[in-house]
Amino acid sequence: MQSEGNRPLRQIIWSFAVAETIVWAALYYSFPALLPEWERDLGWTKTELSAAFTSSLILSALLAPYVGRLIDRGHAIRVFPGSALLGAVLFATLSLVREFWQFYVIWLGLGVAMSGALYEACFAIVTRATGDKSKQAITRITLVAGLAGTVSFPSAHALTGLFGWRNTVLIFAATVAVVAIPLIWFGCRSALDQLKATKTTKQHEKTPARDVLKSKIFWLLAIAFTTISIDHGLLLTHMLPIMDDRGVSPEIAVLAAAMIGPMQVTGRIVMIMVERKVSIFGIAIGCFLAMATAAGFLLGSGGMLPLIFTFVVLQGAGYGVTSIVRPVITAELLGRQNFGVISGMLALPFMFGAATAPTISALVWSLGGYDMVIMLAQIMTGIGLIALLMARRSTGRAPPNK
Repeated sequence: MQSEGNRPLRQIIWSFAVAETIVWAALYYSFPALLPEWERDLGWTKTELSAAFTSSLILSALLAPYVGRLIDRGHAIRVFPGSALLGAVLFATLSLVREFWQFYVIWLGLGVAMSGALYEACFAIVTRATGDKSKQAITRITLVAGLAGTVSFPSAHALTGLFGWRNTVLIFAATVAVVAIPLIWFGCRSALDQLKATKTTKQHEKTPARDVLKSKIFWLLAIAFTTISIDHGLLLTHMLPIMDDRGVSPEIAVLAAAMIGPMQVTGRIVMIMVERKVSIFGIAIGCFLAMATAAGFLLGSGGMLPLIFTFVVLQGAGYGVTSIVRPVITAELLGRQNFGVISGMLALPFMFGAATAPTISALVWSLGGYDMVIMLAQIMTGIGLIALLMARRSTGRAPPNK
C-alpha cells in the first residue's frame, strides 16, 4: 500500500488489528469455545445456552445502524473504546453466574457492547479514514484479527483445564481492558488525524436511509451476506459437538476449531496474491463456492481427518475473505457517503443471520441430527451466490451513491 509510509495510517491498521483480535477472541469466539463447559457445569441445554447468544447478536444487529450513524457524525473515539470497555466489564460478570436469567441478561448486555466493538464499527471508522485505500487497510487488519478463533479456542481449553471456566472469563475480560481498549483509543485518535490530514471529513451528508432501502442492490447484498453468516454460524458455534458427533477426539476437535482462524488468514493472503488478476466479485464468488464445498467435505467426512482438514481449509479461507469482501463490495455498489449508516443497515440482516444460526443449528440438530445442519449450511451458500450474481447484474441500472 503506497501510503503505508503515512504514520497515522500505520497506527490505525496495527492498533485496530491487535485490538480486534483480542475483542473477537473474548466477546465472540468465547461462546463456542466455552459452550461444552457451560453445558456440563451449569446444566443448561445447548438450545438454552444458544438462545442467550442468539439474543445477544440480534440486539447487536439492531443497534448496528445507530452505531454507524454515531461514527459518521464523528463519535468514533467514544463509541469504539466505550463499547469494548462495556464488553470487558460484562464479560467479567459471567464469572458470577448461577442462574440462567443472569447468564441471559449478561449476554444481552454483551450484545450492546459487540454492536460497537466488532468489525462493523471498526471497518466504518477505517473506511472513513482511509477512503479508496480501505480495502488494503481492512485486509491487513483482518490478516491479524483472523487469528482470534485460534487464540480463543486453545486458550479457553487450556485455561479452563488449569483454572476453571469462571477464572478463564476473568482473564479474557482483563485482557480486553488492559490491552485492547488502549489500542482502540489510540487507533481512533490516529483515524481522526488521518481524516484531518486528507481533509476527507464530510459532516451531515444527506443520504436518507429510505433511499438506500429502495435499492434492489441493497436487498440482494443483504441476502447474499446473510446467507454466509448463517452458514458459518451454523457450523462454527456447534463445531465441537459436530466433531464429537463424527467421532473426532476432543483434542483434534479443538485443534480443528482453532485452525479456522489461520485458514482465514491464509485465504486473505491468497486474496492479496490474486487481487490484481481477479475482480472483487470473482473473489466473492470463490468464497461462496469454497464454503459450499467445505460443507460437502464435512458431511461426507465420517470422522476421517483428511476430509476434516479439507473442510477447515475451505471454510476458514472462504469465510475469512468475506470479511474483506463485504465492506468493499458495499462501498463499490452503494458508495462511501454515510458509509457507517449504510454498512450498519446491511449488518442488521447479516448479524441477525449470525445471531439466529446457533439456535437454528440446535433446533435442526434436535430434528435431524448434525447431517441436516450441514446440508442447511450448504443450501445457504447456494442462495447467497445467486443473490450476489443478481446484485452484480443490477449495478448498471442503479448507480451507486458516491
